[in-house]
Order: sequence, then C-alpha cells, then structure tokens
Amino acid sequence: MNVTAIRRDFPILAQQVNGHPLAYLDNAASSQHPLQVLEAIQHYYTHDHANIHRGVHTLSHRATDLYEGARETVRAFINAGSLREIVFTRGTTEAINLVAFSFGQRLAPGDEILITTMEHHSNIVPWQLLCERSGAVLRVAPINDAGELLLDEFVQLLGPRTRLVSVAHVSNALGTVNPVKAIVAAARARGIPVLLDGAQAIAHGAVDVRELDCDFYAFSGHKMCGPTGTGVLYGREAILRDMPPWQGGGDMIRTVSFSGTTYNDLPYRLEAGTPHIAGAVGLAAAIRYLTAIGMANIAAWEAELLAYATAALAQIPEVKLIGTARHKAGLVSFNVDGIHPHDLGTVLDQQGVAIRAGHHCAMPVMERFGLAGTARASFAFYNTTGEIDQLVDAVRVAQRMFA
Repeated sequence: MNVTAIRRDFPILAQQVNGHPLAYLDNAASSQHPLQVLEAIQHYYTHDHANIHRGVHTLSHRATDLYEGARETVRAFINAGSLREIVFTRGTTEAINLVAFSFGQRLAPGDEILITTMEHHSNIVPWQLLCERSGAVLRVAPINDAGELLLDEFVQLLGPRTRLVSVAHVSNALGTVNPVKAIVAAARARGIPVLLDGAQAIAHGAVDVRELDCDFYAFSGHKMCGPTGTGVLYGREAILRDMPPWQGGGDMIRTVSFSGTTYNDLPYRLEAGTPHIAGAVGLAAAIRYLTAIGMANIAAWEAELLAYATAALAQIPEVKLIGTARHKAGLVSFNVDGIHPHDLGTVLDQQGVAIRAGHHCAMPVMERFGLAGTARASFAFYNTTGEIDQLVDAVRVAQRMFA
C-alpha cells in the first residue's frame, strides 16, 4: 500500500499546526476526507441536487438514483442480503436509538438487555432510557485488567429474560476487538437478538454481516472518510419487518388520512423526513475509496502502526498503556505519570500532534480502571510511522515541561 500516494488525496494532512507538520491521530473520533469524497459531494450539489422519490423532474430522478445507489453501495460493502436491510441514519448513535425506540417497544418489566463495561455512552444511555420507559433491566458484563471481555461471565448473564444483547465490535476507549462471533453464537443459541456497535470497526477491516450472523449492525460515515451526520443501521429483514416506525412524516408513509395512516415498506418506513442526500452520496464515495485500497490492506497497515506505536510508547518508563488486549484495533490509550491527559493533549497540539484526551464518551471504562481519563492516539490507513515518532517526541517534550 502506497501511503505517500494515499496522503495526496487528503490535502488537510499537508498543513502545519503551531509550526509543526500535522500528525492527525484522532481518527477514532473522526477520520479525514479524501478529495474523491469532497468532489462527489460538490458534484451532487452543483449538478444533481433535488428532493428524492416524489419528484417527477429530471433532477429529482438523478438525486433519487444517487441516493438509492448509495444504499446498494452500503449493502454490498457489508454483504447484507437485501436493500430492505439498509436503513440510513445520522450515525451510530441514531441507529442504536432507533432500535431502542422501535424494537424496544416489545420489552416488558423484568426483561433484560445485556451490554458490557467497555461500551460507548451511545450504547449505554439509549438502553437506560428504554429501561426507564419499559421497566426492563440493564445487565453489564465485566472486563479484565487488559480490557478484554470476560466471555464466560458474559454467557452466564444470558438468561431467560434477556431480550437483546448490544456490544461494541471494537472498543473506542481501549481498542479491544471483541469476540463478536462467539458472542452472537452464544446469544443465537438462546434465541436472543444481537446488535453490534460497529462505529470503530467499519473502517478498519472487512465487515460481513451475514458471516457475523448479527441481527443489527450500526456504524457512522464520519469514522470511515464519509460526511458527518451520516450512518447506517443494518437490520435483519425478518426483525425490521416487525418493528414499528419511530418517527413520522415524509417517506415513511404510504397513505395518510385523519382516520389513520398506512406505512411504507422497508427500509423507508424507518426513514422519516427528507434525508441527508448529499451525505449518502459522500458515504458511497467513501466506501468506493476504501474498497479500492482494499480493507485487508488497510487492516494490515494499521496493525503495523499499532505494533510500532505500542512498542515506541512502551520504551518510555513513565508511560502506562491502558488496554492491552491480545486482539486490538489501531489505537493506543495511555497516561503519562504526573501529567493530566488534558494537559498532555494541549502540549502535544503545540507540537502539531492531534490526539484525544479525556473519558472518550466511555466513563464506565475509566471508572473500571480508576482513571479520570486517558490520552488516545488512533490510527488510519493514511498515518505513518513518522507521525508516531512525532507523537513520542512530543510526549518527551511534555515530560520535560512537567518535570
């Protein structure tokens, strides 16, 4: 993989920040956009923009074709069985909330939802809200000191009242890659549906929802070189078919009268209002871009970056790595003795290094490790070992400042 050539597609990476070359290592929060995505969005707005589905004029037909073409691009990318299984959302958070509000209507007092300690807030709070509405109970499976799910204890928590399992494919705070196939198999043996939060997995390796055998898979466009405010809920068609609408208006209807409303077919029944059409166009362009590079190539290069960064940071005695699972995606969370993560992040920014510092929207993870937060460097396929060297040098600068 020619990283030098790839970086030319990302002009934002060529700039200097505070007098230093930018080392953008905050990809778990949001990735950058290649020119191909920006050009696709610009072309849509300058040639094809109109509202979709109901227009009879040429621009509306073009916009509809682009939007529904994007749905097919997503379907093929994750190997869903049908276009009816691809629901466009504003991101992972909205996708999970959709399931909580729609699928969640079948839950009764005493029913259980099972998650893990390492979840992002977006995979915690919607279930807490559902429990408040329904009287259901939220169960939480523990993790070990390496940040790995204790699978045996997870399985023991699957009970006769478990109605849904919702688990991160990859932890955003620790980088842990969960054993999702084993999780799905254990739940399926008991007839329990599984939702996988794929926000941190979708851009870093191939995702095949039929191979995973999950019932729901949620992800965001802005984690995978696509626009913000875009995302996808994959849902097994047999389950989506029985889920009531969660918002009303727009294309989710078939007929409306004051005596009652009939709803549209899937997936439109779950997509109310005018959608982010340009966002879908950009997301499709991002998927084409990633596919052209090759998801296997991306995974291999990011594994090299992770190994390089882990070894380099481990050479600094005052650095403590948080999250040392055997199977990790491309990020490292760490702390430096005597330096608050926010102070560290500020000093690194002065050296041109962009990282994330804080609780990473995963406060229960921080509580599990007794921490206020961590510094997190997260990698994408356009990052280099030279940027990791810049990170390590910046950490040493911070150490000298706080000595």
